[in-house]
Amino acid sequence: MRKSRVQKTGTINKNKIERLVRQLLVELGENPDREGLVETPKRIAEMYEEIFSGYRMNAELDVSFNEETNAIIARDIQFYSMCEHHMLPFFGRIHIAYVPNGKVFGLSKLVRLVEKYSRRMQVQERLTTEIANEISKRDVTGVIVIAEGEHLCMKMRGVRNNSSIMTIAYRGIFEEKGVRENVLNLIYTRQNNIINL
Repeated sequence: MRKSRVQKTGTINKNKIERLVRQLLVELGENPDREGLVETPKRIAEMYEEIFSGYRMNAELDVSFNEETNAIIARDIQFYSMCEHHMLPFFGRIHIAYVPNGKVFGLSKLVRLVEKYSRRMQVQERLTTEIANEISKRDVTGVIVIAEGEHLCMKMRGVRNNSSIMTIAYRGIFEEKGVRENVLNLIYTRQNNIINL
């Protein structure tokens, strides 16, 4: 049985990370005391605090407004994450569409939700599912999340392929093929920024 991931809280131990990075440099055959590397352990510890902030982020969809609309589509939300298999970055954009049930989320909440799940050790498939799951727990009749990512673990090593990966998760009304296809067309139809309905 696969263990579930533990939600971390608090701050990271940057001093310990600095010591570990210094030791890693030694193991790689480098001199951590040479001019270009002296501050590297500190810089990496500070960077890790930022790029793994999703473990400590509270980005709940707790702000909503009474509004009547048929659907909300947020396109091209940029994300950056770290592959948990090789600790190399993957990045791209996420599109979110949902059908509210009388209440809509604050627009910035969708971006924060993407950050919450992308700023941690991750795989794209789970990233897509976690975002869809959290939105579907709210007062919505359906949600679809599409992630398009480029993976440095594929580009820099291994197969060294330049392809991009697309993952899709849908819940509720979007499980109906026709409804799902209509929203996918809206997301991917761009002609002079005008959508024909």
